[in-house]
Order: sequence, then C-alpha cells, then structure tokens
Amino acid sequence: MGGEVGAPRSARVVAGVPAGVGVALLVLPLLALVVRTPWARAPEVLADAAVGQALRLSLGCAAAATGLCLLVGLPLAWLLARARGGAAATVRALVSVPLVLPPVVGGVALLMLLGRRGLLGRPLDLAFGVTVPFTTAAVVLAQAFVALPFLVVAVEGALRAADRRHEEVAATLGASPGVVARRVTLPLVAPGVLSGTVLCLARALGEFGATITFAGSLPGVTRTLPLGVYLALESDPDAALVLSVLLLVVSLAVLLVLRHRWLR
Repeated sequence: MGGEVGAPRSARVVAGVPAGVGVALLVLPLLALVVRTPWARAPEVLADAAVGQALRLSLGCAAAATGLCLLVGLPLAWLLARARGGAAATVRALVSVPLVLPPVVGGVALLMLLGRRGLLGRPLDLAFGVTVPFTTAAVVLAQAFVALPFLVVAVEGALRAADRRHEEVAATLGASPGVVARRVTLPLVAPGVLSGTVLCLARALGEFGATITFAGSLPGVTRTLPLGVYLALESDPDAALVLSVLLLVVSLAVLLVLRHRWLR
C-alpha cells in the first residue's frame, strides 16, 4: 500500500470548476488574439524594418535590464533572506512595491528622480551634461525597475528554503565567504535564481507603462515592441494584432527555453 494517496474525487470536482474558469480566463483571450490575427498580412508586417528594429531593441534592453537586476538583486535577496527585524521587513516591502504599483506611476517616479529637474537628474545635467530620460538607458532602467522584484522574491524564497548547514560546514572547513557563496550557496539556490531570471527577463520584455512615461517612444532609440503594438493599434489594428502575436511568441519562448529546470 505504498502508493501515493490523491485528493478525493469530490474535492477534485469541486476545485476543478473554479480552476477551469481560471484557466479559461487566461487562455481564451490569447486564443482570441491568435484566431483574429490577419495571418495573410503577417509577412508584410513582419518585413517592416521598424518591426525588426523594435524587436532587437526590446531583446537587447531586456537582456541588459536582467543583467542589471542580477548584479544588484542577488546580493539584495541574500541580505533579505539572512536579515531579521523591522528594517529587513521594511526593505522587503519597499522592494515589492513595483509588483503592485501601476507601471506608469513608476515611470513618473523615475522622471522625478532622473529627469532634468529631478533629485539626481538636475545635478547630473548641471555637472556633467548627462540626461537619462528619453534614451535607451532610460528603457533599461524602466524595465529593471519593474522586473527587479520578480528576481529578488524568487531568489530570497530559494535562499530561505535552502539548508544552511551546508554553508556552515563549508565555513567550518575553512572556506572563505566568497568560496561558500560561489561553491555552496549558488548551486543550492540555482533553480530559484534561474526561475527568477526567466521571470525577470519576461517581465522586462513586456514592459510598457514605465517605458513610455520615462523613455518615450523614439524610433530606434526607445520604441520597444510593446510600444510599437500600442502605436499600431491606433493607426493599423491588423498590424497591432500581428505584433501582439509576435510579442506573445517571444515571451513564451523566453519562458519555455529552460522550462524543465525552471519547473524543477
């Protein structure tokens, strides 16, 4: 009698009804998008040089934003996982704010910080002539702002679930903190880091609100693919549908490339 006992049939039926509604809520809009797309126009739309330009900009900026998130997010997640007390709880809450904040508000906040009259933007402009808004760097910062919490939450959860005895044993044997982090901690939380990175990249790739507010929509400079979809929707709805499907395919590809490790 060593088989695994599943949930009672009645419980599965009761849970299955709302679960099915939830799946339908997520899948049916995407299905409608695919069905209503004018596939005959797809080659024409995708052959447009502006589409390739926007796609390359989206992928490049999303990759740069993900790299930035890894650079600052891994140490932040480690500190939050190891820290205790009210200060850590406050920082954790602040890190989570972009998850619930409307992205356009994030764009406004970035403008207030780095705009020409911003808290940091004005000194940068006066002292060095550096302006951040409406540049490709602004796209990267906007994407990193909204995507960083996904990485931090995933990695912090993995660190909290990891068995710290491995780190303690390595330290007892004389390993330096750097060696412990590189040879023990990171391998232990690798699945969490991978899942957080994938989610971070996917979120950065689909970012719209903070980008258009902080970086604008300059062709070849800040006009990413989501912005291209929005602009096409006003002038050429059929092209907007094709671009939406393209963005959907790219996002799914990002999520599925390493799906086995991510799910594990």
